[in-house]
Amino acid sequence: MSNEAFISLIKEWKEKGQKVVFTNGCFDLIHAGHIDYLEKAGNFGDKLVVGLNTDRSVLELKGPGRPLNDQNARARILAALEFVDLITLFDEDTPHRLISQVVPDILVKGNDYADEDIVGAGIVKENGGEVLTVPLVAGYSTSELIRKITFVNK
Repeated sequence: MSNEAFISLIKEWKEKGQKVVFTNGCFDLIHAGHIDYLEKAGNFGDKLVVGLNTDRSVLELKGPGRPLNDQNARARILAALEFVDLITLFDEDTPHRLISQVVPDILVKGNDYADEDIVGAGIVKENGGEVLTVPLVAGYSTSELIRKITFVNK
């Protein structure tokens, strides 16, 4: 989908009075924590838009050996989730540009982020939206899964 079509679809949803929720992440190795987080984010509105880091930006953020799954595989897995309505890739270090295009009604991040550290919060609030955090499921992280897999295979 072109950027124009992406923005047009979001505009169409808003014109119909649907509440657009936005979140973002790498979602490299989908686990129960991701599912819980995305489902809760989706429950805040009518449409859930996920900004997905490109392979290049995941490598830059997470380091060598990441991502484990390429961006097409990660997008395909997210697309299979019934509570995810739209996925778009972004190549920058942060989703600031993307959030300024989407201007979601609700911006969601995990509660491991302090409100003042949530990229795009100002844009959302200035446009009458909300910034919400979701409690993360304890014991689930991609990094921890990688450590377990590596340990088992030694």
